Amino acid sequence: MAAVDSFQFLYRELSRSCSSYFETLALVGALYTANRAVILLSDCCTLVRVHFLPRMIPSKKLAQRYGDWAVIYGASEPVAKAYAEELARHGINIIFVTQDNTSVRDIAASISQSYGVETAVISADFSLGHAASKPIKEAIRGKDIGFLVNCLDESLTSPQSLIEMSEHGLLDQVNKNVTVATLMTRLVLPGMVERSRGAVVNISSGACCRPLRGRVTLTAFTGYLDHFSRALHYEYSSRGIFIQSLIPFQIASSRLQPSSSYSSLSLREGWFVPKPEVYARHAISTLGISSRTTGYWPHTLQYGLMRCIPEWVWVLGSRVLSAS
Repeated sequence: MAAVDSFQFLYRELSRSCSSYFETLALVGALYTANRAVILLSDCCTLVRVHFLPRMIPSKKLAQRYGDWAVIYGASEPVAKAYAEELARHGINIIFVTQDNTSVRDIAASISQSYGVETAVISADFSLGHAASKPIKEAIRGKDIGFLVNCLDESLTSPQSLIEMSEHGLLDQVNKNVTVATLMTRLVLPGMVERSRGAVVNISSGACCRPLRGRVTLTAFTGYLDHFSRALHYEYSSRGIFIQSLIPFQIASSRLQPSSSYSSLSLREGWFVPKPEVYARHAISTLGISSRTTGYWPHTLQYGLMRCIPEWVWVLGSRVLSAS
């Protein structure tokens, strides 16, 4: 009985002496909870402002806001092809820039016939360096170029270690995904600045959010396009140019995704895996609203969840899944 009384007495004394610490910890906990609640509320408001309001509230036609013509690089990729079709649906004429014009010519003819817009295909061999820019300059001369769309090469999504890539293959990927996107922007941007309007859209992948096993080049190139877009937006947004970084997650029939363990799911259409046409329709509605977005609101939910996971947990989970 004496032991019980002693324990209760000791507990009361400790509680009395530590009461100030308990109050401090409670205050810290309340502040942290309030901070997380404010962040969550802000994210919800951003989700509504970027993905829902633009689709509900009518806005000016894209041609009036940005221009009559769009230059598309990477139209052989499903996402870029769908984006070009969506622009054409809004009455935008399309110039396709490609190194292999066989499949792109069919795409251009189909878009022109379906939407009644002008299309042109420019073949440019970027391995020639500066000489590749000449036919592009001639094609855009005198045209009201309102859009430039650069799309990441999807061949990067195949799992491959850096040391397994040949030097020629690596240099070719750097040229196609870094050099060309930068050069295309350099060619189109002066005209946009002169007219004080225009939009540059760089479509990369959600892979830039977290490192991926076997996807070193994909993560690096998506990271470049993402930061390139953000830096350009800070520099040219005050001059009437809107620069957007699109970082989509899984898209049906497209391998531009940050998941290395469930690649088979990328072919199944669903709420989180939209068709390229559905994704393009949502993505275009965010033009002029958000300079960096997934372009599709379920993907934004995925991005928010991924952001809550510490990187070391993500890396550990990726290793476990890849080993299984």
